[in-house]
Amino acid sequence: MKYLTCILITISGLLFSLQSNADLASFDNTLDQLTTKKLSTKLEIIEQIINSQHPRTEFILNSILDGKVYYLKSNKNVLFANKEKNKYVTKSLLNDSPLGVYSKRKLKKVGINNKIRKKIEQALAVLYLYHADESVRLKAVKDKYDYVTQELFDVIGLLIKTEKSEDVRDAMKIAINIYLLEDSNPVKRINAIENLKDSLEPTVKTRLKKLINNDSDERVKLKASQALVEIQSRTDIFKTLEVIFFGASFGSVLILAAIGLAITFGVMGVINMAHGELIMLGAYTTYVVQLIMPSYIDISILVAIPAAFIVSGLVGILIQQGVIRHLHGRPLETLLATFGVSLVLQQTVRSIFTPLNRAVESPEWMSGALEINGILSLTWNRLYIILFCLVVFAALVLVLKKTSLGLQVRAVSQDRDMARAMGVRSNWVDIMTFGLGSGVAGIAGVALSQLTNVGPNLGQSYIIDSFMVVVFGGVGNLWGTLISGFGLGIINKFIEPWAGAVLAKVLILIFIILFIQKRPRGLFPQKGRSAGG
Repeated sequence: MKYLTCILITISGLLFSLQSNADLASFDNTLDQLTTKKLSTKLEIIEQIINSQHPRTEFILNSILDGKVYYLKSNKNVLFANKEKNKYVTKSLLNDSPLGVYSKRKLKKVGINNKIRKKIEQALAVLYLYHADESVRLKAVKDKYDYVTQELFDVIGLLIKTEKSEDVRDAMKIAINIYLLEDSNPVKRINAIENLKDSLEPTVKTRLKKLINNDSDERVKLKASQALVEIQSRTDIFKTLEVIFFGASFGSVLILAAIGLAITFGVMGVINMAHGELIMLGAYTTYVVQLIMPSYIDISILVAIPAAFIVSGLVGILIQQGVIRHLHGRPLETLLATFGVSLVLQQTVRSIFTPLNRAVESPEWMSGALEINGILSLTWNRLYIILFCLVVFAALVLVLKKTSLGLQVRAVSQDRDMARAMGVRSNWVDIMTFGLGSGVAGIAGVALSQLTNVGPNLGQSYIIDSFMVVVFGGVGNLWGTLISGFGLGIINKFIEPWAGAVLAKVLILIFIILFIQKRPRGLFPQKGRSAGG
């Protein structure tokens, strides 16, 4: 009996294997028929591939759409081919096994027309609706808002009953109601409009406008008009929030760039024209850190933050000890000297890294966006920069309020002579203050490297804005720098759409000039004898 059971199991295994091989050979033969030149026949072959439920169907259909399915002219075998330089590296469509490298003259691409392309896209849309990944299903539904067919409508109608993700279900409801906007029954069209009036998807607005212009039923037109007014009102609110978000992110960069300047300017009264180059050094430090650890991009930026602080801080101390301390109390000479230092730093960077801009790669966790709705999406890199700015600001406030260095910095900024008389080493305070302000400038460079390319002129784009933030907020006042940075950033983004980027900055500069005529010491003036208060 035991031997009989073993024989039966063996026979069953052989039969299953033979059946699998037969199915594989059958599917392989179906693929080889794609070599036909008759497009109607090719469409039938595509339909067979779609209906086969083969595990490689998605890959094969995507490869055909991407124009990477070829066949060998010699034996008509269909395969996947990827162009590398002047050769085509090929592999099997069924199992990715390599099939050799061929020249272009030995291969022929499997061509398709728009009808076949549309058929493949519809099939892929249905396949993606069954995908295990929620994000893939959500994208599949949203991608088909403009092309909801009867087939897709029926599939979504079935899947929505078992869909577990609320976001995907909501997207499916929108797709269903978009399709019903073209129903012959006006009652169904009105119900669809009612269901879509809370949606902020751009496709919904387009379809409602189409109904207003073309629908034959006045009730439908009226309902569509009312829904469009409601959608537009909500759209304006979210667009305003989006502008505020972009303004806050721009303001965060201004704060990071200006806060170090506010410290040095407030304590030492030094107009440091090389401050922008210290920002630039921080950005280049981020670039170098990524060169050193290319396999760890996700954590490289965390390493770059202290590295940039140290590099820019040490360079700042060298500038203070080598140039600024010899020109104490002579602001014009200090301004000219630091301008010369900025030119030297720019040329040094050009000599080391060339004048070409360098791209810094963003970590994966800073890529993409947090999508609130069809109108408002918040990019992760800008969100992190806003949070980073607030963390740096809080750390500086703690240093200046809770440490002995902070106490001495405040004493020197308010009355240098009295602080000296009390035993405070003002020269040491100047060194530490300038190093701290320069280090924070380097950290600003790390943030900027995530928003723009890194180049020798990077700092020059922000030095004027930094001075405007410091002057507007009040020299040496951190809270003034925070409020003025966010304020000027948000105002700038509101002005830009109708005035343009350049004119927006000009208008802000005019505003600050007029403002300091009334309040020459800024929003939050510094107190103390050194400040003239």
